[in-house]
Amino acid sequence: MTPNHWLLLARRINELLDAEPNISGVVVTHGTDTMEETAYFLHLTIKHVRPVVLTGSMRSATAISADGPANLLAAVRVAADTKAAGRGVLVVLNDEIHSARDVRKTDNNRMDTFVSAEWGALGVVDSDGVTFRRSSETLHTVHALPSLAGVETLPVVPIVADFAGNDAAVLRSWAEREVAGVVVQAFGGGRASPEMRRAITEIASEGTPVVLASRVAEGRVIGSEQQAEAGIVAAGDLPPHRARVLLMLALLQSRDAKEIQAIFDTH
Repeated sequence: MTPNHWLLLARRINELLDAEPNISGVVVTHGTDTMEETAYFLHLTIKHVRPVVLTGSMRSATAISADGPANLLAAVRVAADTKAAGRGVLVVLNDEIHSARDVRKTDNNRMDTFVSAEWGALGVVDSDGVTFRRSSETLHTVHALPSLAGVETLPVVPIVADFAGNDAAVLRSWAEREVAGVVVQAFGGGRASPEMRRAITEIASEGTPVVLASRVAEGRVIGSEQQAEAGIVAAGDLPPHRARVLLMLALLQSRDAKEIQAIFDTH
């Protein structure tokens, strides 16, 4: 999957829902490695309240007790349920319903790998029906960023990981390629190693927005007005790969760090 695939998929789903008012919802089957990015991109770009549900499998079709058929059935049941409307794009596996914004793949092998550890699942799929217990409060779908009509390519945004003893050479090399923005996978709370801090400040001061996300699984990266003035954006509770998706879309609207921060605070 690439950003070009995201654009094509979002366009296809929007066109389908525009043309077919009797469709209850849409199910997308997807590999689990990059499902989070695709789901969150669609969460921000589908302009309908009817449900779009992503699902996949952790066991191949030839494995004993393959989970693909059960996951597909559960996803269809959710997409057809009227209670799923208006909740944004959903991810359904292992009979659990998650918001595309919150869900994370947490295990390389187990079928219960997709969880929303910090905020919790939205609901479950049981034998007697679909049950919801909460909704996502951030902006999505019809209330999110403007339509992508006419957008053919997305801005180039790399993710650069920090680590102990980092000399920031990779971050500086990306900046030299004049990318649209950068997401830094920093330490807890968005803290960075000394050389990375210097490079981040320099790159942001030259007009390239830098988003600070954390490699820690839970908890927000909290920004400040001083950071925004310096061109640095706090990712909040978005992990680096999801912060990249939002930054790519935010850059279609603005390159101003304060305006981008406002988007991150609400989406």
